[in-house]
Amino acid sequence: MKYALITGRILFSLIFILSSFGHFKTETIAFAGSQGLPFASFLVPLSGVIELIAGLSIIVGYRAKVGAWLLVIFLIPVTFLFHQFWKVTDPMAYQMQFVMFMKNISMMGGALLIAYFGSGELSIDTSGKAQPYSLASGKEAVA
Repeated sequence: MKYALITGRILFSLIFILSSFGHFKTETIAFAGSQGLPFASFLVPLSGVIELIAGLSIIVGYRAKVGAWLLVIFLIPVTFLFHQFWKVTDPMAYQMQFVMFMKNISMMGGALLIAYFGSGELSIDTSGKAQPYSLASGKEAVA
C-alpha cells in the first residue's frame, strides 16, 4: 500500500509542477491580465512558484500538508475567476470551462485529503518516525 501512496502523490502533483512553468510566459500573464486579474505580472509568476513548491513538497512528502493547503488557496480563486462556465454561451467553450472547473474542484478535494491525512509512507515527513500500529490488521497503519 505504501507504493500506492507515493504513486498517488506523484500523479496528483505532476499537473501542478508541469503547469507551473507556463506561469512565467508572457502569453499566460497577458491572458490573466485580459481576464481582469490585477497585478497579473506579479501574481501569475507567483502562482507558478506556489504550484511548483507545493507540488514538489507533496511528491517528496516534506510538509505535504502545507503544500496541499497552498494548492487549495491557489485553486479557489483560479477556479472561480478563470473557469466561469455559467457565463459562457458557446456550447464548446461552455463544455471546456465546465470540465476545467470540475477538474479544479476535484483537485481541491484531493488536496484537502492530503492536508488532512498528510503524505503517508515513503515521505520525508514520516521518515524516521514509527508508524502507528493497527490492532485490526496486525500491521503498521498508514499515517
